[in-house]
Amino acid sequence: MSRFSGRAWVFGDDINTDLLAPGAYMKFGIEEIARHCMEAVDASFAAQVRPGDIVFGGRNFGAGSSREQAVEVLRHLGVVAVVAPSFAGLFYRNGFNLGLPLLTCPALPAVTPGQRVGCEIDSAQVHIENAPTLQCEPVPPHLVAMIRDGGLVPHLARRIASGQLSVNEEVQ
Repeated sequence: MSRFSGRAWVFGDDINTDLLAPGAYMKFGIEEIARHCMEAVDASFAAQVRPGDIVFGGRNFGAGSSREQAVEVLRHLGVVAVVAPSFAGLFYRNGFNLGLPLLTCPALPAVTPGQRVGCEIDSAQVHIENAPTLQCEPVPPHLVAMIRDGGLVPHLARRIASGQLSVNEEVQ
């Protein structure tokens, strides 16, 4: 499935991994960490975000530590994609590894919180209610395949099960 639809959640530049998965809660499971996602920026986010919603961020989204929980909490809360002008490198890698689509849109227009939005991963397009379709940077086909499979581990398991990859073969 590559088309999603939901509401927009809009945040600014430099949203870091500690805002997404606060360090004080890292000793707990993902459900508890998720309850505190973005609470320092928008205390209502974790309680009000719904499956199908899309997060719009500013530059350098996901800066900070390499904690995978920063991506995992967004998936746990039902966020289906993050759209931003740029992403921190480790967050970008973790997003695809965990099956969360990240769309890079350097010329991101103003989006109103709560506005109806949708995205198509295959074509890297974002649909914003009452606005022209936004064309983002293309997502490489191998990353689209990983997203469809639910992330890197399920993707590799599917490839091994289908005979496309041997467990002794080096992954490129």
